[in-house]
Amino acid sequence: MIPAPTPAELEKYRRDIVFSESLCQQVLTFHTTWGLFSPREVDAGSRLLLDYLSVAEDSKCLDVGCGYGALGLTLAATCPRGEVTMIDKDYVAIEYCRKNASVNNLTNTDIFLSNGLNQVAANDFDLIVTNLPAKSGKELYTLMFCDIHAKLKPGGQCYIVTINGLRQFVKRNFNDIFGNYKKLKQGSVYTVAMATKA
Repeated sequence: MIPAPTPAELEKYRRDIVFSESLCQQVLTFHTTWGLFSPREVDAGSRLLLDYLSVAEDSKCLDVGCGYGALGLTLAATCPRGEVTMIDKDYVAIEYCRKNASVNNLTNTDIFLSNGLNQVAANDFDLIVTNLPAKSGKELYTLMFCDIHAKLKPGGQCYIVTINGLRQFVKRNFNDIFGNYKKLKQGSVYTVAMATKA
């Protein structure tokens, strides 16, 4: 029988997990908690996407499914004259994302709850990024891709990282919706791809 956790252990579990990471030549500090995706370090998929991302200093960006802010806050740090909207359907993720924006003194952010993109009013983004969750269902992905296309301005780009098992689905959908698809990197687990709005 596994012994019950002690009060001290429970208190440790309730405390924020805090770590710093170097992402796109920016050192950022993140507060997270159990229950959020990849709470102890920035996940390998997000890191891979950031390695292949191209963003201008004044870009208007959107991070879909921002979690505690690994992608969006890195974008905010790398495009200081731009603005980054960050959305998630999880209120705990939004709470921690806002905390991390404050901790890192990133004021060029707008962070709020949204089910998919249904609360996003703007439709002139230069760049939209997402680390696509592996098990949300292809119907949701198709809706998301169509909404992302609608929210980009002409010439705007969508960057996405997925598990390799979804890469052919993404390729078909990007070609159907955007009319183009470019695979930037396929690793052992993740694929980074992009599409451009005509």
